[in-house]
Amino acid sequence: MAKKIEGYIKLQVPAGSATPSPPIGPALGQRGLNIMMFCKEFNARTQELEKSAPCPTVITYFTDKSFTFEVKSPPVAHFLKKAAKISSGSKTPGKAGAGSVTRDQVREIAEAKMKDLNALDVDGAMKMVEGSARSMGLEVKG
Repeated sequence: MAKKIEGYIKLQVPAGSATPSPPIGPALGQRGLNIMMFCKEFNARTQELEKSAPCPTVITYFTDKSFTFEVKSPPVAHFLKKAAKISSGSKTPGKAGAGSVTRDQVREIAEAKMKDLNALDVDGAMKMVEGSARSMGLEVKG
């Protein structure tokens, strides 16, 4: 008999640095899930990613208090901020610029995020990344 899904928990956890402190501890603890098992497994799965890169994570937990989780790659905005060497996007996109990225950097980001984006090819993914860049106040050059 298949396990019965009790619910889902969505968290954004820094890669390689999951600890039992908030927000992870309380989110898992109030549902009776093993916090340390999650932290160890999450850190093992994300050790190849850049330390402290935010990773969207969906935890599916079952009635028998077991769980599985899926870790996605960091958001496009994280990669764009890193490529443009800025700490945050523009407060008024379209009026004030925050920086710029090159088309080659956009292609690298699109290729890295291809499995998470709803695009058929790299060109479509690049258009999505360029749209995110514009909404952050970044200029796409060359």
